Amino acid sequence: MKTTDSFGRPVVVVTGMGVVTSLGQGKADNWSALTSGRSGIHPITRFPIDHLATTIAGTVDFLPSSDKGASALTYQLADLAAEEAIAEAGIPTDDFTGPLFLAAPPVELDWHDRLALYASAKEEDGFRNLLANARRRRERDYFDASQFGTIADRLADKFGTRGLPITLSTACASGATAIQLGVEAIRRGECDRALAIGADGSATAEALIRFSLLSALSTQNERPEKASKPFSKDRDGFVLAEGSGALVLESLESALARGAEILGVMRGCGEKADDFHRTRSKPDGSPAIAAVQAALSDAGMSDSEIAYINAHGTSTPENDKMEHLSLSTVFGERMREIPISSNKSMIGHTLSAAGAVEAVFSLMTMRESVIPPTINYDNPDPAIELDVVPNRKREADITSVLSNSFGFGGQNTCLVMAREPV
Repeated sequence: MKTTDSFGRPVVVVTGMGVVTSLGQGKADNWSALTSGRSGIHPITRFPIDHLATTIAGTVDFLPSSDKGASALTYQLADLAAEEAIAEAGIPTDDFTGPLFLAAPPVELDWHDRLALYASAKEEDGFRNLLANARRRRERDYFDASQFGTIADRLADKFGTRGLPITLSTACASGATAIQLGVEAIRRGECDRALAIGADGSATAEALIRFSLLSALSTQNERPEKASKPFSKDRDGFVLAEGSGALVLESLESALARGAEILGVMRGCGEKADDFHRTRSKPDGSPAIAAVQAALSDAGMSDSEIAYINAHGTSTPENDKMEHLSLSTVFGERMREIPISSNKSMIGHTLSAAGAVEAVFSLMTMRESVIPPTINYDNPDPAIELDVVPNRKREADITSVLSNSFGFGGQNTCLVMAREPV
């Protein structure tokens, strides 16, 4: 078995995976729900929803930190996914000896913290008194909740990762970007293994309102489980969600030397930026097309070698149309025959975590020889001719996967994965 690829770089494999979504904690619960077509989207109970246009989400409501704010929940989601991944890899849980790359949402004080500060500040002194009051409080929780790197620092201390932990945010592509950075670090010979995590517990009232103002969210509240319907004609927006995915990435040489089980291979990563608009994708899909082509090129593979596509598939009218355009451009007429499904039809859009969560599910698709369905596909869009694996799982021998992450602001990252080393 060759431990270097056709470019002379170390082959990067996956030796551990972990996941948490609204469907449950751990790979077993998530995979069972995902392949049975069960939705984790439900009415919001975490905060008041009076007068809101959207009242549903894929929130993770079963953890101790679920009602403790976005920073606390994001940390616990990342922690649980990492624990599962590291345990599966057979690595000591406090001595990872590799770098950490964490995709996490932008941070801000939660409203209950802000209101507490407002209540104790003198109104007539305005924001200066508010800032002085925040300094006087000298409460570590306030500080930690407003620092972008705090979550990664805590994870690094717990798992014994090496070097400065990296926290990144590339919008909806963040989870895939974290994986790309880990792959590239191993290829450069900087480490034998890396821990890549995407986590997001930021389905807050503020986030819901902001996305609503952008007209990005589904308002089909009556039947929450039917709201996310990627590639359907009656799609009307994405469903805000939470979750986490973690991968232990390792050089094949290192994995073989310690007798680790190979769960899959990271063949290629591709990214391209788009300066067209803060939220919209470029209408001609050229940055997304370039990202897919870059991933294939990095993998040393042709488009004919891709057996399945894990779609970005957000269920927004424009993004689904753009993804279809870009993939049809790359794969041509073959695109009508390649199975492509969207996990977001069941778990919603987990934002910063999406690329990592969907990478876990892509690897499981190859290992289990089962393609999860795109549920709620009851009204096909004649302008989007795709085999979306509608409504029911499909058994299939899948040896390679393309997983797409196309984010707000033109952040596009694609991953190519394979079941076995070449």
